[in-house]
Amino acid sequence: MASIFSGGRAGNIKIILLVIACAMVIGILLYSQSIVEELLTKQREVVQLYVSSLEYIASDTPGAGDISFIFDEVIRSIDFPLILTDPDTNLIQPFRAYARNIPLDTALSFEEQERYLKQLIIELDQQNRPITVSLQDTIILNHVHYGESPLVRQLRWVPYIEISLATLFILIGYIGFSYIKRSEQSNIWVGMAKETAHQLGTPLSSLMGWVELVKSQAAGNPSLSDTMTEMENDVERLNKVAARFSKIGSTPVLKEENLATVIQGVMNYIRRRIPKAGRKVELTLETPGVFNARINRELFEWVIENLMKNALDAMEGPTEKISFAIVRSGHHILVDVTDTGKGIDSKFHKEIFRPGYSTKKRGWGLGLSLSQRIIEQYHGGKLFVKHSTPGAGTTFRIRLRS
Repeated sequence: MASIFSGGRAGNIKIILLVIACAMVIGILLYSQSIVEELLTKQREVVQLYVSSLEYIASDTPGAGDISFIFDEVIRSIDFPLILTDPDTNLIQPFRAYARNIPLDTALSFEEQERYLKQLIIELDQQNRPITVSLQDTIILNHVHYGESPLVRQLRWVPYIEISLATLFILIGYIGFSYIKRSEQSNIWVGMAKETAHQLGTPLSSLMGWVELVKSQAAGNPSLSDTMTEMENDVERLNKVAARFSKIGSTPVLKEENLATVIQGVMNYIRRRIPKAGRKVELTLETPGVFNARINRELFEWVIENLMKNALDAMEGPTEKISFAIVRSGHHILVDVTDTGKGIDSKFHKEIFRPGYSTKKRGWGLGLSLSQRIIEQYHGGKLFVKHSTPGAGTTFRIRLRS
């Protein structure tokens, strides 16, 4: 329950962070867009001033000068493209005198310059609605076509740049946070494992001494000797468990091993310790040949043992089966572990490998997580649910490099 609640809190924190990030992005976008709109408004006011100047010159007002004075003085500070056309939206010659901030290639012919400017007028009108120069709001004198200044164009990119930077920052933060979290979890795993191995060391040494003593005293009693042999096997198994824990956190030594032999050894050990009360479990191993892989025997046995115990916990009927199949696929060796237990719903196929997740009333929910860690991090392989059907069993697949 605690793991479910902690997972829920972690999920809520992620949602809150995502909402905050989205709010920041929307705020930046709206703020930048408001600046662009304000600049466009100012730009239109400048054009309107130019239009008013043209209307003033066209009027009978004393002192009105020619249009070229406006281009040379009134709108000298204009930094956006602007073209003046006649009442019928035709270009006025000379083109350079009535087109501002528009580069015209002198090498082009008159017809080519005209076609270029006409196409440009269409593009400018798509950016901003042209402004009409009129006399007393009745007689149309000219049309002013204008575009966006370089500053406005640059500002239009600002929101996307800010969003990209914010996204990159969030991504880096998330990766860093995940890395720190994994490092902390790894340190906890390693510390717990090494402390467990250390704590087991002393009583195991003592037990091994007592077993040897009792074994020598029971030399003449066959039934007691068999019991002592099993006790010796269990003590040896505990010694292996301690060795497994001591290897966590360090680079294990990988050796070429016969996978069938290793798996068969674990099967033999588990077979003698399956509860017999009203339940029969068949253990089988199928392999078309000899398959060797570089593994750490103690750690790989731990994985097989965990998978078998997980399968036994999932069994509810009086007659069940756990089967192993070893095959080669390209450069990999595949080990399938199939049981006839209650199965796993597809939505939990990845969840079951999360530390702390468990459907059992007892246990810490670490067996599958630890097994996946051993296969993927120490052996460079893969452990996953190949397929599972609720009520019809599960198949786990181990993929190792051959």
